Amino acid sequence: MYVLYSLLLACAAILSLPWWLVQTLRLGKYRVGLSERLGFVPARLRNAKPGSIWVHAVSVGEVLAVSRLITELKDAYPATQILVSTTTATGQRLARERLGETQCFLMPLDLGFAVRAYLNALKPRLLLLAETELWPNLLHLARKQGTAVAIVNARISDRSFPRYRRFGWFFRPVLANVDLFLTQTAGDAERLRQIGAASERIQVSGNLKFDIRPHPSSRLAEALRAAIAGGSPIMVFGSTAEGEEEIVLEAFQQVRKKVPAAVMVLAPRHPERFDKVANLIVARGIPLVRRSAWSSTGTLNSGVFLLDSVGELASVYGIADVAFVGGSLVPVGGHNILEPAQFGAALVVGPHTFNFREIISIFEKGDAIRIANAHDLAGSLLGLLGDTEDRRRVGQRGKALFEQYAGATQRTLQALRPLLAPGKARGQ
Repeated sequence: MYVLYSLLLACAAILSLPWWLVQTLRLGKYRVGLSERLGFVPARLRNAKPGSIWVHAVSVGEVLAVSRLITELKDAYPATQILVSTTTATGQRLARERLGETQCFLMPLDLGFAVRAYLNALKPRLLLLAETELWPNLLHLARKQGTAVAIVNARISDRSFPRYRRFGWFFRPVLANVDLFLTQTAGDAERLRQIGAASERIQVSGNLKFDIRPHPSSRLAEALRAAIAGGSPIMVFGSTAEGEEEIVLEAFQQVRKKVPAAVMVLAPRHPERFDKVANLIVARGIPLVRRSAWSSTGTLNSGVFLLDSVGELASVYGIADVAFVGGSLVPVGGHNILEPAQFGAALVVGPHTFNFREIISIFEKGDAIRIANAHDLAGSLLGLLGDTEDRRRVGQRGKALFEQYAGATQRTLQALRPLLAPGKARGQ
């Protein structure tokens, strides 16, 4: 099965090579770290101590989610080296910033020779995968080497669940390589059982994203608060996707007609789109300040502050009166509403939030979020800006829910302890 999978993956890589080349030449994507992805272990990792913990976090959201868990693991196991891989370059930059360059690397392609090179070099005692990263060769070869495997913050999305069920004959043996699944919800646990995971290996630990806290090194939020005139309402639009900026900019222009002093902080999800979004703002005649060109001594009276940086959005939510979380006006599935919720910002999302169905449901039941489509977004924003008490109530209810559901990090740490016990053999 694994030989067939590897052959199919290699064929897919060859057939898609023109697309990869275009992405590299046009956008500069995937150029950095290509050798690491192909299984060439960087020199900084070749002296890794045997018995390390290898944590894999796909991108920025997963890096943020596991950051606190990594801190707790370091405190609990100070003699154990913790190494972190990511799939995306943006996730890698954030991981290096938070955890140190010598501890981080790009995830190799799931081809036997590439994965085996890292397992042989790192000799990890535990492999932790954030959310649901089911890489067949990685899991299979880790098991052969005797490495324990756990998937933390596990979730099975509405989009991926039918695919997993359809190919259950393939995924059941893949799932058998995992010692422990720590799921976000009971619903995720049930879905794992339905696609073939053993019940005795599944525990519900909660969502690590409820434990995300802003990184203390970020000073941008303080600088922005000082630069924006007192009384000016601040709306933060985070993680917007292709096709959303036109909608939110139109809504912002309608808001400005009634609230001229309003300030929008706009953070597109993907860095390669920063310039395109800047051009959209200029084309509409809206005053624009880019984070990359801004001096912290400059004032911001109105218009758009384009957050063309990585890793600063979470803390900037702390100054928001209203926070819109993107990927939800278009069918991307939404992004993490917990980052702004922890600060008590009044939350607004679009109707497409299937990636965070349980969290959205919790906030809907608690009347701690507003859901708006493209046509009524401006009205929802104006309603919150025009009613200070309602805005405050919505934000405070969201903050209370965030605090109520916190604690997944400690539950995850406790569940992992048996896998890290001295002399612990796999499957015992």
